[in-house]
Amino acid sequence: MKTVNMYTDGACSGNQNEENTGGWGCILEYAGREKELHGGEVNTTNNRMELSAPIAGLSALKEKGLRVRIFSDSSYLVNCFRQGWYENWRKNGWKTSKKQPVENRELWEQLLSLTEGQTCEFYLVKGHLKLADAEGNALDETAPALKKAYGAFCGHNGAFSFEEFYRIAGYNNRADDLANEFIREHRAASEASPEEPM
Repeated sequence: MKTVNMYTDGACSGNQNEENTGGWGCILEYAGREKELHGGEVNTTNNRMELSAPIAGLSALKEKGLRVRIFSDSSYLVNCFRQGWYENWRKNGWKTSKKQPVENRELWEQLLSLTEGQTCEFYLVKGHLKLADAEGNALDETAPALKKAYGAFCGHNGAFSFEEFYRIAGYNNRADDLANEFIREHRAASEASPEEPM
């Protein structure tokens, strides 16, 4: 079975405000090749962006029957699949355990549809990890924060070498940068063409 690695992230500038800008980033990696995707929307939420990234990544795959390893810093995304939240949502007519409508239902349904025919595995990785010192030298497993993050990563996801963890964290940092790309582009466009007062 072919294995595709997918690194995803979502971001939302002004997440709690009525007016905001969100972005998502995704990197697909297969057989030494990479594909970067990014996009976003205005007046959204961080969780919507976290879901939009794997939707875009899975939509870009041209084959079924793949093993897709999805690395994300979103416990909202990862726990839903690893703990089977969606199974109860479906049984309960897309209501939560508190009998409330499931937020972002249309995105969850789209994502669940895209996972069918693929073997998807979800891995939780801490976002925004500092991987180098001020001089740009790579940190190793003796760096306290990185050592702690590596231990937490293996605790969540099983045995990985430090080198694998470091590489995954680097890709997830890049996915975060892609997620912020739409936000930067949108801000630049807004500043370049201010709204007319009349």
